[in-house]
Amino acid sequence: MAFEPPPRLVKALGETAQDGDDWLVKLPDAAHQAVTLRELTVERVQMPGGRSSLVVLVRRADGTPAVLKLAPPRARPQSERAALAHWGGAGAVQLLDGPPVEGVLLLERLHPDVSVRSLPEAKALLEAAGTLRRLWVEPPGDHPFETVAERTGRQADAMRATAARDTEVTPLVDAALAAREELLAAPPERRLLHGTFRQSKVLAGERMPWLAVGPDPVVGECAFDLARLVRDRVEDLIASPSGAATTRRRVKRLAESLDVDQERLRGWTLFRAVESGVRARRVGRARDAELLLEFAGWL
Repeated sequence: MAFEPPPRLVKALGETAQDGDDWLVKLPDAAHQAVTLRELTVERVQMPGGRSSLVVLVRRADGTPAVLKLAPPRARPQSERAALAHWGGAGAVQLLDGPPVEGVLLLERLHPDVSVRSLPEAKALLEAAGTLRRLWVEPPGDHPFETVAERTGRQADAMRATAARDTEVTPLVDAALAAREELLAAPPERRLLHGTFRQSKVLAGERMPWLAVGPDPVVGECAFDLARLVRDRVEDLIASPSGAATTRRRVKRLAESLDVDQERLRGWTLFRAVESGVRARRVGRARDAELLLEFAGWL
């Protein structure tokens, strides 16, 4: 079978490695080797797929359905492996046994085309939040994960560099950086977080109704993880005349339902929305940038 990377993956990796990257060139051979090593039968490449990895639906030698995931080093697949192993299937997709190969994960098969995003908005937020709560556990003592301070520090540097060239975003960047500085002055907890949690990262399963996939794990406070969920369906929020009020209610409702400080959630939501918007602007995704920065202005 030809392991052709989906266009969405090619485009996304091109945005983050503009000087070139040979991972995509080597991907077909790496996929063939992974399939052969594990004696897998390939069904199909998942389309349109994600923005950071190739996902292949496969069957193991005993006929059990599974997912083979191949990701470049910048997607931190070894960190994902460590987090999934620590969660042990509680709230997240199960990591399956197999020869450990760098950049390759063999995972429990969920229903790849059925995410919690398919539910009505209120129900989707409820189910997503319940799934996220199960992931917030103590990290291993010798954990290999980035901290929120480390990750947002790198992001803050990139935001400053962009704002220096693009003064139109300077006020929002300044507000986001000020919020980060205040939030990091007194971080209230230390939990293992999903890192990139949103409704589309929660898929239907057999073992449990809903399970999280695709973590980019980080260690820090729960409000940081929940902040990405606040802006889910941002295009619908922007299109609504009551979008700003709906956003403020969502912050309040999610904070109360998950016992998270409302102001800390608002602050991290601001930082993460501005960071995503500035990054989208930097790589030429003008429409995404416009939506995210308008959303951030409501906060």
